[in-house]
Amino acid sequence: MLYVNWTDSVNLLSKLTFRKLWNAARVYGSFQITRLTGKPIQWGMPISVSFEPTTSCNLRCPECPSGLRAFTRPTGMLNNDFFSRTINDLHKDLLYLIFYFQGEPYLNPDFLKMVQFAHQKGIYTATSTNAHYLTDEKARETVESGLDRLIISIDGTTQDVYEQYRVGGQLNKVLEGTQRIVYWKKKLKSRTPFIFFQFLVVKPNEHQLDDIRKIGKEIGVDQVRFKTAQVYDYENDPHQLIPTIDKYSRYKQDAAGNRQVKSGLRNQCWKLWHANVITWDGLVVPCCFDKDATHRLGNLQTQSFREIWQSEAYRDFRNQLTNGRKNIDICSNCSEGLKVWEQ
Repeated sequence: MLYVNWTDSVNLLSKLTFRKLWNAARVYGSFQITRLTGKPIQWGMPISVSFEPTTSCNLRCPECPSGLRAFTRPTGMLNNDFFSRTINDLHKDLLYLIFYFQGEPYLNPDFLKMVQFAHQKGIYTATSTNAHYLTDEKARETVESGLDRLIISIDGTTQDVYEQYRVGGQLNKVLEGTQRIVYWKKKLKSRTPFIFFQFLVVKPNEHQLDDIRKIGKEIGVDQVRFKTAQVYDYENDPHQLIPTIDKYSRYKQDAAGNRQVKSGLRNQCWKLWHANVITWDGLVVPCCFDKDATHRLGNLQTQSFREIWQSEAYRDFRNQLTNGRKNIDICSNCSEGLKVWEQ
């Protein structure tokens, strides 16, 4: 079942304006017409955008290109001026802004300034962090920035289990950083950020589901959520990550014993119509599955966002998807249509 929190939902809806609502209706309508006709139509501007604060990361997680230092694209930091110009161009239609793609957002020294800027523009803001940089000062600044949602990745309840996936990480730093956020949220009497532990369920930690619920309750996070893991080489699972609990796996076995993605890979994708990703250096890519930015649909350093969103390259990609999703590399291991968030 999907996770819903009334307070968080009301906060998100408070960001709606008539223009944003009308834009969302146009985007949804064009997606439904595309589903019915098989011909890609795109109305409106994106409802949600992911901005990449940096590709740098302090950890070396086994299924993460940033952690593995496996990018072919350059590593760098999102420039605050470039970010502000882009948001000024998008904010009237934009409802939801995710400060995450690859890397650890808090490594960018201007990260919280960008959050505050987006907050002042009336956009719902969210980020995901490994919580190793949540000092007392950063915790207070995070609450004061107006950040609406803080996802804290915690994939184990003991150090020996945690570090099997979060290679190079220290569980005590995650717990202490979370405690500081909870403290400052109460101290400043702030309704935000909505804090949740995100527990990526993998084989080494699947026995700790009850433990993480208990820890989350003790610390005072707003919610604990479980996420299924994407495994690139899921046929072989070289790092032995696919859990034995079927409910928390994105994959299933066919009659011959071969693993398949549970989603069924239908030739449709809501995300390609309502959202996209912008890399730290201005490349526009279809979604968060294109981690190395191989499907570059435009460059905001030389084009406007509207030009890119309505460009021939975008139309061709949407057309390719509606005619054969399995032929697109980033779509062949995608969870679209799958219940990724499970209780």
